[in-house]
Amino acid sequence: MNKTIAAKLARLRERLVELDRLLSSESATSNLDNYRKLSREHAEIAPVVALYGEYEKCEEDIATAQEMVADLSMREFGEAELREGKERLARISSELQKLLLPKDANDERNLFLEIRAGTGGDESALFAGDLFRMYSRFAERNRWGVEIISQSPSEAGGYKEIIARIVGHGAYSKLKFESGAHRVQRVPATETQGRIHTSACTVAILPEVDAVDDVVLNPADIRIDTFRASGAGGQHINKTDSAVRITHLPTGVVVECQDDRSQHKNKAQAMSVLAARIKDRQVAEQQSQQAAARKSLVGSGDRSERIRTYNFPQGRVTDHRINLTLYKIEEVMDGDLFELTGALMAQHQADMLAAMSEEVRLG
Repeated sequence: MNKTIAAKLARLRERLVELDRLLSSESATSNLDNYRKLSREHAEIAPVVALYGEYEKCEEDIATAQEMVADLSMREFGEAELREGKERLARISSELQKLLLPKDANDERNLFLEIRAGTGGDESALFAGDLFRMYSRFAERNRWGVEIISQSPSEAGGYKEIIARIVGHGAYSKLKFESGAHRVQRVPATETQGRIHTSACTVAILPEVDAVDDVVLNPADIRIDTFRASGAGGQHINKTDSAVRITHLPTGVVVECQDDRSQHKNKAQAMSVLAARIKDRQVAEQQSQQAAARKSLVGSGDRSERIRTYNFPQGRVTDHRINLTLYKIEEVMDGDLFELTGALMAQHQADMLAAMSEEVRLG
């Protein structure tokens, strides 16, 4: 094992001992917020330290097997033990490296899903509706909740734009690579010549921030307008100015929310979406400033970057970032995204492992 990694594991072991002491002290629960913070840290470190213990035990077993190999009467048994020990050591070492990879602080968060129709007119709006259904069905399969924040239906069906909140443990970790341009190739229902049309939609996945306080929003930089909601909603929705539009003046970011009859709830929802969008911009700016940072193989998440094509005539879905093609378009559109999201997460992990190995080699 590399000395840098071994040193890091040794520090984690020392920290675990310290956490055990802090959590078992009489005053541990006097500050519940701190207690929860320490408990989370303990839960993250304990499996790593336990696996490191297995690694050291495996090294001892290998040393014992090498001694047996030197003994003629035990050589055959010793060689078998040595082979098995080295294979096990390699597996544990690989698992340890994965556990030591930096964690995305947003992985366990809820998220905001934003889908906007792009090129393709009515067909693009219909595809936006199909994508929303796809993500909604994926959420159902994971037992997550879906709350529509704002929607702008298209006259032909589907949506010009729709924003939803997806609530579930680990939702962001599974869907964070969905941001980008999604392209569809199919024969529209209105096409009389049977020609295949190409349309596109953009998808944005934004982690929900804990509170608006996470993002610095100066009240002087915000303009809040109220207006009467349009569309379905009964008599009440047409008589009151329950819809809310919030404009962040420095960035020009505008958020509208009119799905609830309560102006107060619409304002709270709009502020949450605004905070998430501002946070997303801040993170993007930070990442762009890191000139030495290497672009992930699964893409930058840029909304203009074409990430996936849904070809209905051929029944295939292709993710261009990892060159993965699946011939199961009906299942994918019905929310079976597990193979796609799993492959993207695996590629991202492999990319981070390669970067870590390079850092260790250069260090």
